[in-house]
Amino acid sequence: MSHPIHVLNGPNLNRLGTREPEIYGRTTLADVEVLCREAAGDHPLVFRQSNREYELIDWVHEAIDAGAGIVINPAAFTFTSMALMDALKMVSKPIIELHISNIHRREPIYHKSLVSPVATAVVAGLGARGYPFAVRAMRDLLAG
Repeated sequence: MSHPIHVLNGPNLNRLGTREPEIYGRTTLADVEVLCREAAGDHPLVFRQSNREYELIDWVHEAIDAGAGIVINPAAFTFTSMALMDALKMVSKPIIELHISNIHRREPIYHKSLVSPVATAVVAGLGARGYPFAVRAMRDLLAG
C-alpha cells in the first residue's frame, strides 16, 4: 500500500458552509472530505482539520515520516505561522498550498503567504472545487 496523501485544514475551516458563505460558499468540510476521497480514488488519504497550530505541525511531522505528500489549507496560519512554515520546510515531498478564495483579490493582509515559498504549488480561488483539483494534482505529482 502506498503512503497516504495528507489533506490538512487549519482554523475555522470546520465552520465551512456557514462561515461567510459569500466568500467560502455553502459546501461543508464534510462535503469537502467526500470530494477529496473521490478524487484520491484508490490512493490512501488522511483528511484532518484543527484550530490548533501545534496539532497541524504534529500532522506535518507525521506526513514527513509516513505520507506521500501534503495538501494544506492553513487558513489564517498562512499569514501568521512561522512555526508551520518551518515544519513545512522540512518536507521533502510535494506540498500543495490551497485556499478556497483567491487570497490575492482580498484585503492586503491576505496577500503575503508564509507557506507559498515552501510549497510545490498553490491552488487558490476555485472554491471547494479546489480541493479535488489539488488531490488529483498531487496524484499526478506522485506518479512522476
